[in-house]
Amino acid sequence: MNNSWYSKIILAASFGGFIFSGYLSAVKLFTSTCALSEPCPYFLGYPACWYGFVMFLILFVSSMVGFLRKTALRSVAQVHLAVTFVGILFAGRFTIPEVVRLISGEGRYTLGLPTCAYGLVFYMLLCVVASLYLYRQQK
Repeated sequence: MNNSWYSKIILAASFGGFIFSGYLSAVKLFTSTCALSEPCPYFLGYPACWYGFVMFLILFVSSMVGFLRKTALRSVAQVHLAVTFVGILFAGRFTIPEVVRLISGEGRYTLGLPTCAYGLVFYMLLCVVASLYLYRQQK
């Protein structure tokens, strides 16, 4: 099996996360409010979406480099594994309290779930795909 399945999936998923986090970050930057009328979690004094944007930028750029075959896909997968691990911890830290608020009836979210939860899903998807790729490469 060739590796094009991996490069296409990671490029599409990382681009989706990059666009989504970019939208959230741009709204916060230019309007000083959080997108979609949600509470805006902060980390070290900055909106969490800005950190998500940086992580998805790293994921997208590394995906593009791998897609264009400028570096080995194994190296790209290792970068993705490291960044998505941090992303899962980061997004999970904000998602859990927001989901608890949602369940208790205190929170309302335009998209049904907090935006951090969607970031968490993107990180988890990319982590699983990178793990599968690296596992298959060891066989």
